[in-house]
Amino acid sequence: MLKIGVDAMGGDYAPEAAVKGAVMALDEVGADTRIVLFGDKEKILEILAAENCPADRFDIVATTEVIEMGDHPAKAFQAKSNSSITVGFGYLAKGLIDGFASAGSTGAMMVGSMYASKPIEGVIRPTITSLVPTVTGRPALLLDVGLNVDCKPEVLVQYGLIGSVYAQTVLGIENPRVAVLNIGEEEAKGNAQAKAVHEMMKGTDRFNFVGNVEGSHIFSGKIADVIVCDGFVGNVVLKMAEGLYRINKALGGNNKFWEAMNYENVGGTPVLGINHPVVIGHGGSTPLAIKSMIRTTEQVAKADFTAHLKGVFEN
Repeated sequence: MLKIGVDAMGGDYAPEAAVKGAVMALDEVGADTRIVLFGDKEKILEILAAENCPADRFDIVATTEVIEMGDHPAKAFQAKSNSSITVGFGYLAKGLIDGFASAGSTGAMMVGSMYASKPIEGVIRPTITSLVPTVTGRPALLLDVGLNVDCKPEVLVQYGLIGSVYAQTVLGIENPRVAVLNIGEEEAKGNAQAKAVHEMMKGTDRFNFVGNVEGSHIFSGKIADVIVCDGFVGNVVLKMAEGLYRINKALGGNNKFWEAMNYENVGGTPVLGINHPVVIGHGGSTPLAIKSMIRTTEQVAKADFTAHLKGVFEN
């Protein structure tokens, strides 16, 4: 039985949105998957009753504290030892759940990722990634999207490897094409960081490096399946895409490509390079976004991505 932990107290609309999203996920996760809710048990039971959902369809771990968005992440993670996030990571570290997801404090989730799950040996810096839609219908992977705003070239080279493993194991892309996001496709283009990364990737046989990719081709799917950049650039791209989606929707545009850009359908951002599947959701997550976040966590856990990545770094 695969167990996916969910922070019922995380997000701007918790616990209602989190619990309702978990109820929605029941019909979409595998028959061998069990959702474990961490949070205020009384409130969780009230919401489940209002949704006419039997409580025994979930495992519920009662917690009494919540790490708020305004709390200092590291201090709160330790001080609020009975918070839903801290207890959830405790279960994850002990192997009592197989993955953990939350739309709560991003800072606290990263503290838990670094100090409870911990980075895989050999990983310089974990990364967070996002799927971006392409007109081909097959998503591409963009990393980093905000965790590390300054990256040394060797860190970005590792992101190419990590992204390649994720694309293979989770997305099912055979021999994924890895590219560096740059201001031009020519090898000599870019700043010192981009040039150094290109030179290092060009000499690797660990993944399928195809060169540079311009911003105009991020959503085309023509050049790359994995697009590598530092967190500063990646976050700018991600926020731009979110803004374009909102503008397009307000103007009445509606098709599969644009709907794939809706964060509610993506659900969350996986943390890659740590020892367990962890997914961080948007603070404003709706029940639909929570459902998608749970499905993403299940997908990463079922693909056994962490074990595959460990094997790559062991070699």
